[in-house]
Amino acid sequence: MIIMVPDTPDVGAVLFAADGVAAGLSPGKMVIDMSSISPVATKAFAERIHKHGCNYIDAPASGGEVGAKNATLSIMCGGSRQAFEKAKPLFEAMGKNITLVGGNGDGQTCKVANQIVVALTIEAVAEALVFASRAGADPAKVRQALMGGLATSRILELHGERMIKRTFDPGFRIALHQKGLHLALSSARALGVSLPNTATTHELFNVCVAHGGGAHDHSALVRARSHGQSRNRSLSGRCLASVGNGR
Repeated sequence: MIIMVPDTPDVGAVLFAADGVAAGLSPGKMVIDMSSISPVATKAFAERIHKHGCNYIDAPASGGEVGAKNATLSIMCGGSRQAFEKAKPLFEAMGKNITLVGGNGDGQTCKVANQIVVALTIEAVAEALVFASRAGADPAKVRQALMGGLATSRILELHGERMIKRTFDPGFRIALHQKGLHLALSSARALGVSLPNTATTHELFNVCVAHGGGAHDHSALVRARSHGQSRNRSLSGRCLASVGNGR
């Protein structure tokens, strides 16, 4: 059974509702959760599934819509080596970079780390392009120049172009990335770890959601970063729009 649903309570309901997955399990079956959810809850879910004599793998994925369509996802797995090897042919049909990170919950921990890196890189690209625009440079030319240096990244390539062209059809929705950063911050509090830049980027996602942008691609974070611009300033190749202009 492979599960991929939006959030931790959804996985709990699929697994443990009266007519859920657990009710139909028999020894030797395997549950693979490819959702992006709480690492702590994942460990508890796995323990309950193990009591049925079944294997459990948490296997969240990264790569977005493009990676899913092209079967090039990165899949981060938590579970036993035996279960992982058994499930690996299924993962190879969906992805290219498939890693057993550790035990149950470690796949979800890796996905949270992924969400931190991606979010902060999107924020950095957005901040740089807004700065370039406000300074009077053409952000498209700035992006082109940066692509040839140390600042280059897949996010600058793909999402930088989205920011400039204002094409924010998801992709990966802001509301889902907002959830991922919430998981990071709640886990960090439990661990006593400070994630100040993650917290700042989470607030920027909150701004986007508050302005009705939760369903936009996460590259639309640029709208929060350019919120300080005049709301009446017209769009052009040299101007990145503000949150408030509704575009």
